[in-house]
Amino acid sequence: MKRHQFVKVLATGSVGAAVLGENEASAKPAAAEPKKVLMKVGCQSGGTTVENLEFKARHGVYNIDGGAPKVIEGKGWDLDDSMRKREACEKYGIALDAYHWPLASSGIDKAIFPNVMLGKSPQRDREIEQLQQMIMVAGKTGVPLLNYNTTILPVLRTGRTTDPKRGNATYSTWNYEEALKQNHPKTIAGDVNIDMMFERITYLLDRCLPVAKEYKVKLGNHIADPPTPVGYRGITRWNSPDVFAGIKRFAQLYDSPWHGFNFCIGSIAEGLKDPKTEILPIIKWVGARKQIFNIHLRNIKGGWNNFQEVYPDNGDMNFLQCVRALRDVGFDGMVMPDHVPHHEAPGSTNEAFAFSYGYIKGLIQAASDEAGA
Repeated sequence: MKRHQFVKVLATGSVGAAVLGENEASAKPAAAEPKKVLMKVGCQSGGTTVENLEFKARHGVYNIDGGAPKVIEGKGWDLDDSMRKREACEKYGIALDAYHWPLASSGIDKAIFPNVMLGKSPQRDREIEQLQQMIMVAGKTGVPLLNYNTTILPVLRTGRTTDPKRGNATYSTWNYEEALKQNHPKTIAGDVNIDMMFERITYLLDRCLPVAKEYKVKLGNHIADPPTPVGYRGITRWNSPDVFAGIKRFAQLYDSPWHGFNFCIGSIAEGLKDPKTEILPIIKWVGARKQIFNIHLRNIKGGWNNFQEVYPDNGDMNFLQCVRALRDVGFDGMVMPDHVPHHEAPGSTNEAFAFSYGYIKGLIQAASDEAGA
């Protein structure tokens, strides 16, 4: 303390308090510096056609999920076609960072490999042999991630909602009460409880994770979309009805760097009552375990049992907070739009994706500037 400040404090009889306050201030730990941003904008739509790769490059998207190589019937993926996909990407400076492993979200009735989630042996064993071969092809191509689903019901929606404030764009909508009125039947799987779901998931991964380790390919599971109440249409999804509990159970099945999530923030939010606040601890928990392999950045209005999929800037979640949380857990993969609003105007889907790319790039830049990168 300078002499003139000391005299002034002494005159008020507060020298002890002033000195104590100064010491307390100096003893406070400095705020943690934001970590360096490692993530990048990516996309999973459009494949590796020249038209799509040029579209991506024009919008500054240099990391993609390329869909999947051609299938050789009864064997798996065509390695030559996979290498051609990588070479096509390289011409534009684009990294082929992922493929879709064909355990899809279209539901068991349309599944390429239905017996995996139906739990039927020996049929599922033959399907798993092909899935193992696909891991090998990805590894030999240098594709480090396979995104997949372990679902029986498909992606569920009940209609679309028009937003006149956004040029009459329409939002894909789910309302559980409306779904019950539609009275859809059970699938060919019949009744499947959550323990049966996890038995089928572990049967698959027990046989595929060793291959993933050998070829250094991560397997990222996308949660069922949306989480639903127990026994809806006979099925209890593995992430339902408590989405965070389901995520924890799946995450803790294996202690392996090859086991994790195609982490869809939108689908997770669909199972939450207050997505804005509840999504952040989930990001931090999964991120701290290094099990976030890929991000689907999709915003919603609403939450559990009633939501609309909207633009990234007009939903209930604060995506800058989400990107900061991803930065701080060291996430280094792609941040991708997946579902976007729709409009009948020609080219509207590409417009919505272009808007989303720019928005994500802005978020990453903001988080990067905070970190002084």
